[in-house]
Amino acid sequence: MRPTLLATLLTLTLGSAAQTPVQWQSPSAARTTAGTPVPPRTFVNTAQRAPVVDHGLAYAPPPAQVQPLGVGFDVRRFELMAQALVANQRIPGLAVAIVQNGQILSARGYGITDVRAAEPVDAHTVFRLASLSKSFAGTLTGMLVSEGALRWDSKVADFMPNLRFADPAAAQQLTVAEVLSHRVGLTHNAFDRDIEGYADYRDVVQRFANAPMKCRPGECYAYQNVAFSLIGDVVYASSGQFYNEAVASRIFKPLGMNDASVGLEGIQASARWARPHVRGRGGWASLAPKPTYYRVSPAAGVNASISDMAQWLLAQTGHRPDVLPQPLLATLHAPVVTTPGELRGSPWRRERLNGAGYGLGWRVYDYAGHRVVFHGGAVQGYRGAVALLPGRDLGIAILWNSESSLPSGLVPTILDSAIGLPYQAWLDLDLPEQIDRPETMYAGQTPASGIDGSTATAAPE
Repeated sequence: MRPTLLATLLTLTLGSAAQTPVQWQSPSAARTTAGTPVPPRTFVNTAQRAPVVDHGLAYAPPPAQVQPLGVGFDVRRFELMAQALVANQRIPGLAVAIVQNGQILSARGYGITDVRAAEPVDAHTVFRLASLSKSFAGTLTGMLVSEGALRWDSKVADFMPNLRFADPAAAQQLTVAEVLSHRVGLTHNAFDRDIEGYADYRDVVQRFANAPMKCRPGECYAYQNVAFSLIGDVVYASSGQFYNEAVASRIFKPLGMNDASVGLEGIQASARWARPHVRGRGGWASLAPKPTYYRVSPAAGVNASISDMAQWLLAQTGHRPDVLPQPLLATLHAPVVTTPGELRGSPWRRERLNGAGYGLGWRVYDYAGHRVVFHGGAVQGYRGAVALLPGRDLGIAILWNSESSLPSGLVPTILDSAIGLPYQAWLDLDLPEQIDRPETMYAGQTPASGIDGSTATAAPE
């Protein structure tokens, strides 16, 4: 019965409120240019004998059975790496959460909140999430779709009747799913400079009427912040709640994300929060956070501690079905447009990624043959990354309060270990041999955690 039910669900149209993989109407002529949708095709998943839709990266149902973590997976080693990252102020502060099989293996802070008034980063120190906020926007919208308040193919103009684009028909065509998957039709990062120049979000949206269009809505991918935040207006019009209130009441509160907030006022009101840092002549210099991208809350407005992010990871890996049911997660985590530009850039992307796409507030990677759901974020002295490895029921979150890219190598380091790939030094720093070479770390002794994924490191209070 289960394969038959899945096959039935996958044939439902986008207009249904049911949570099924999002499909699009492909352009009249199939194109394989970077960033354009690939016409979906149906094939049979031999493991489940159910039709699956391929959007450049094949839609994958949740694994029927979670595979064990790699033999050398050791949480304590990753914690030592995190500690090495903040040693000698390579970076000011860092926080890391690792969850697996519904358990928090680690959720800890390292380093300091501010080089000018140092306090230790702990599990409840709040960081600015930057573009990690997009996954909250996609999730919140999906919850409203599940409730029947709107549909993935609902037209944004139904909620924003004054929305205008240079193409007169574009505003009437643009759908909710297209906003969340960056298929609005505008050029890459349209009007970000205006936001950085302290322009008001409402004023910038009015400028869409004269902005050049890269394509018609739904026909190409171009990453957005301002246009992505149209979803906030959709949330308000469909739910009666302001976006910030809806995120707090529907996500933060039920998941127990007690340190989380939205907006500049939210982070400044936190009991303990990490200041952003940039490089100065004498080393790291802390700054006051700018209000700029907080003005586009769905794209970049969430603040959270690593304790909060551990709860977010548990929910996104399917362990809070009371709040985020599996059909919703499957929809959010399925790619709907290819993003081959992600295959370039950092060394681990070039080496490990075989395919890349964007879903609904999430990136989706083929990581050495394994599905990884991912998003990164960076804004004025804050950076972060979240990665989910469904096949191992693993979630990783890393937050830090500097513009350094150094900690980003910790994500592929953990993923490689979880999958069981040969060790590769993705972290660009000199580590002690017992950390850098895992085979030497426990000579003559048994690792304290992680051999079978069952031993957890308690998160500090």
